[in-house]
Amino acid sequence: MLEKRLKAFALYKEAPMPHFGPDLSGLKLDEIVYFVRPGTEEKKSWDDVPEDIRRTFDRLGIPEAEKTVLAGVGAQYDSDVVYHHIQDSLKKQGVIFENMDVALQKYPDMVREYFMTQCVPINDHKFVMLHAAVWSGGTFIYIPKGVKVELPLQAYFRMNAERGGQFEHTLIIVDEGAEVTYIEGCSAPKYNASSLHAGCVEIFVKKGARARYYSIENWSKNTYNLNTKRALVDEHGIMEWVSGNMGSGVTMLYPCSILRGAYARTDNLGLAFAGPGQYQDVGAKAIHAAPYTKSTIRSKSICVGGGTAIFRGLVRITRKGRGADTFQSCDALLLDEDSKADTYPMLKIDTNDVSAAHEARVGRIDEEKIFYLMSRGLNEEQATSLVVAGFIEPIVKALPLEYALELNKLIEMEMEGAVG
Repeated sequence: MLEKRLKAFALYKEAPMPHFGPDLSGLKLDEIVYFVRPGTEEKKSWDDVPEDIRRTFDRLGIPEAEKTVLAGVGAQYDSDVVYHHIQDSLKKQGVIFENMDVALQKYPDMVREYFMTQCVPINDHKFVMLHAAVWSGGTFIYIPKGVKVELPLQAYFRMNAERGGQFEHTLIIVDEGAEVTYIEGCSAPKYNASSLHAGCVEIFVKKGARARYYSIENWSKNTYNLNTKRALVDEHGIMEWVSGNMGSGVTMLYPCSILRGAYARTDNLGLAFAGPGQYQDVGAKAIHAAPYTKSTIRSKSICVGGGTAIFRGLVRITRKGRGADTFQSCDALLLDEDSKADTYPMLKIDTNDVSAAHEARVGRIDEEKIFYLMSRGLNEEQATSLVVAGFIEPIVKALPLEYALELNKLIEMEMEGAVG
């Protein structure tokens, strides 16, 4: 791992900054604190977590959710995981759910095989190189053949330090015929100085397996969220992404599925909210590298108060992708004249026997709908919130109930005072 870190750091120093998307000149990389220890070691009981840290996670509702709707929880505070637990029944079935640092020590052969080798190589782009050099914390999951984990596993990442950087690594291996649902939540308090989140997610979906990955990222507006997420999907495997992006000042995030086995499938459903001073550059990618694969990419964005939302979608069908079926759609809702939304759906197709389509729609909020709702006794802000709730309903319906409620609440909080 040390050799991998040093090689990645050498590559990072030579690599240029991204040449597209948002302005990153405000990100002072030499001022970021790359490792912040929270002053405690990993605990197996919430009672043993220091009170000030536990209070943060109590306010986020993590311990309470664990009691009722989760099969396991990991909680990271700055650069270290402070709590980790999984149900005993899953342990007995061979399920591994560990802090990534611990997994490196306990399962070195597995980590050596999968960590930043096939899925996200260390030379992928500048911020992957940086991540490979300085990563800490994160999640390691292995689901054995045929095991179906019915309740979700969750990790929550809290970046609390000023000028902090968080570089957690998530590695999920779902073996043949197995199933898992993984939920990731992220947040940070607001500071005047810039912070950086450059995590990495690698997911391996083996033959006939299924992985669901839910993510709600609500970083503060001083955070640059430059995250990388990718999955390799084998024959008859299914990869599902559901993402909510809001809060951060600048986001660049494009979850990618590489369909390398025949009849593999991926679905990607994403929501971006861009408020005052925010630049959300998000989207999804699907690479069809085997016959009879299928992908669906659906994206929705909301812009208010001068916010900017950019959708970048890429579907690549290689010569091996005969019989592929893909659909890409993007809807952007503008709540005022100062906001901006652009869509860049891209198709690269190297074979003829495919079905491929895309659509993009950008529009203002329907004033007739607002008038109708106000005539029924709602004020303008309430009417706008109701229209927005209908617009994001497909994303909300795809989330587990508790997280759907959280997403709705976050959108309402972001919109407070932005209308009328």
